[in-house]
Amino acid sequence: MLPTVKQIESSTRHVYSVLTPTPQYCWPLLSERLGVEVWLKHENHTPVGAFKIRGGLVYFADLASGHGTGKVITATRGNHGQSVALAAKRYGISSTVVVPLGNSVEKNDAMRSLGATLVEHGEDFQAAREHAAALAEASGAHMVPSFHPLLVQGVATYSLELFRAVHGLDYLYVPIGLGSGICGAIAVRNELSPGTKIVGVVSAHARAYALSFASRRQTESPASTALAEGIACRVPQPEALEVVWRYVDHIAEVTDDEVAQAMRTLHECTHNCAEGAGAAATAAIAKERDLLAGRKVAAVLSGSNVDREVFARVLLTRQA
Repeated sequence: MLPTVKQIESSTRHVYSVLTPTPQYCWPLLSERLGVEVWLKHENHTPVGAFKIRGGLVYFADLASGHGTGKVITATRGNHGQSVALAAKRYGISSTVVVPLGNSVEKNDAMRSLGATLVEHGEDFQAAREHAAALAEASGAHMVPSFHPLLVQGVATYSLELFRAVHGLDYLYVPIGLGSGICGAIAVRNELSPGTKIVGVVSAHARAYALSFASRRQTESPASTALAEGIACRVPQPEALEVVWRYVDHIAEVTDDEVAQAMRTLHECTHNCAEGAGAAATAAIAKERDLLAGRKVAAVLSGSNVDREVFARVLLTRQA
């Protein structure tokens, strides 16, 4: 199911109709702090503050080229929903987004500002996802999945940019939600930089992918992270698991405290804002710095959409 580089290149015309390639920077102070040469892929620099927009633009371009649809439904913790809402609006399609109860206030506001109708349901993403599927079936709306080959193809454009700009990477750390980002990274790595090891990053409070990776079978696990909701996966995606099992070097788990420290570090060393999931890859590099000594590594800063009060609390909390 992995796209080829040629297919990914063909997707750039849809992606770059809305955004320009995001930068990848090696920040000297960050590298000094982490003790290893670190390149950040700044997916926090897109029009919705996250990488997901790339996949939505490619998915909806394909949807519009076929029979089309008048309305779509999806489920999200926020970034995928912003992608769907923005892309749907471009094509004149009505969008409904289902989010869990207690979802990020500012992500919800952002989705509404892009024209989405929000429905709050369930205690976590999986419950919202199941409710969205039921609503789509009942209403006849098109259900936009959170994982799909076209979404992978679209988000893979950020990895294409990274691997073409930065050569000789030893490791690339990628956060795993449902898996589109890491599958896209693997697709590009396989063709352009086969020597680079891909490390998946999950929350230690949402271990479904870590447990599934270790056992080589799909394993459901509760998602209780209070900070990294973008990677709060309870049920792994089977297609993504097949790719992860085959190509990922290892899975790194990071706690909310470690993620919070990474958010502070990123702000102090680069003055970039990172949401919890966006800082997870940096947290994993900090945790595995002994493994990485003397290596050239990259981390995906996958998003910056953190509520102001949450970010302020994180920044003002001193590390224990």
